[in-house]
Amino acid sequence: VQLQASGGGLVQAGGSLKLSCVASGRTFEAYAMGWFRRAPGKEREFVAAINWSGDSTHYTNSVRGRFTIARENAKNTVYLQMNNLKSEDTADYYCAAETSWGTPSLQDYEYDYWGKGTLVTVSS
Repeated sequence: VQLQASGGGLVQAGGSLKLSCVASGRTFEAYAMGWFRRAPGKEREFVAAINWSGDSTHYTNSVRGRFTIARENAKNTVYLQMNNLKSEDTADYYCAAETSWGTPSLQDYEYDYWGKGTLVTVSS
């Protein structure tokens, strides 16, 4: 499956952005979807994940209550709505697909397909 993320940009602290990731090539419903990020000089980290049906979501503690992951299977798209952005949210954001009908993984090595990153820069 091919993944294409978009929606990054420059935003002031406290602002919002919505990332999108469109999948093509395979049955989208067969995949749990995740968002990860890599800040400058840091390791890639888990941000959020959603199961194939959209009724199970998971967040890293630092974004819980500010970010929302959602998916539209009819559009082969997963979203990450990011509100109340902080400077520490600055990073390249990546979407990833995990072949799974169960609980999505929080570990990047469990994901089978990755898109190119979309850069989010939050100015303070």
